[in-house]
Amino acid sequence: MTTDKNQRHIHASWIPLGTSIKLIFTRKRLFLWSALLICLTIFLTALGDWLLISYADELQARLLPAEPLASGIWGWIKHAAWAAGSWFFLVVSRVVSFYLSFLLAYTLTTPGYGFLSAAAEKMYAGEFFDEDAAFSIGGMLRDMLEGLKIALFGVVITIAAIFLNFIPVIGQIATFLLYCYYSAMMFFDYPASRRRWHLGKKISWIRQHSGPALRIGIGPALISMIPLINIFVMALFFPILTVHASLNFSAIEIARKRQEQGNP
Repeated sequence: MTTDKNQRHIHASWIPLGTSIKLIFTRKRLFLWSALLICLTIFLTALGDWLLISYADELQARLLPAEPLASGIWGWIKHAAWAAGSWFFLVVSRVVSFYLSFLLAYTLTTPGYGFLSAAAEKMYAGEFFDEDAAFSIGGMLRDMLEGLKIALFGVVITIAAIFLNFIPVIGQIATFLLYCYYSAMMFFDYPASRRRWHLGKKISWIRQHSGPALRIGIGPALISMIPLINIFVMALFFPILTVHASLNFSAIEIARKRQEQGNP
């Protein structure tokens, strides 16, 4: 078995994003499956976001007091505090609603993206492709469970990011890097789960291959910061990034196998 120290020295050629896009558009099965997943992801995310925002607005109306009159010094202070509280609740509720909705859509569509990832990896890896276990309901449920684990891990990342943001400059940089590596984990999760890796091994793999992980994760991390259209942009790029991450994951694993066998 290869040690962690040796795994850090694995060299695999980076597969450009253009190659991944070309593969999708030149293979009919990948293209149609990607289009279906885009529509499904947008629908589930938008539906969840609408339901959660509606609930948040009702909750805000019940929890926050009525708007105070801005008369006198004390009245202006109370009104400013009320306005600040309302604005903060509005922003936080929108951000949380989007991430929870997207993570729910991500969990429910995990088997579909897993199939897309495996198909792309098989086309690239050829004889080095690791065959899947036979299809079963249990296997599909395991895929969804792994997707749920990653989604819950995202909630933990989000909570950590909230506290990090209180640290000027360094906190914002750390938060962005957290989202980059978490985004990478979401995409590398598909080929890793197909190999029945547990969450700890996935995190270890991301740590060992932090360079490729950052290259994969920086795009979706930036997309998630775009207001309003982030749902549609993320859904549009998700199949492309799934294929892109799967090809590079496969390239690294093939390089590891060749290294273990003593072949450069």
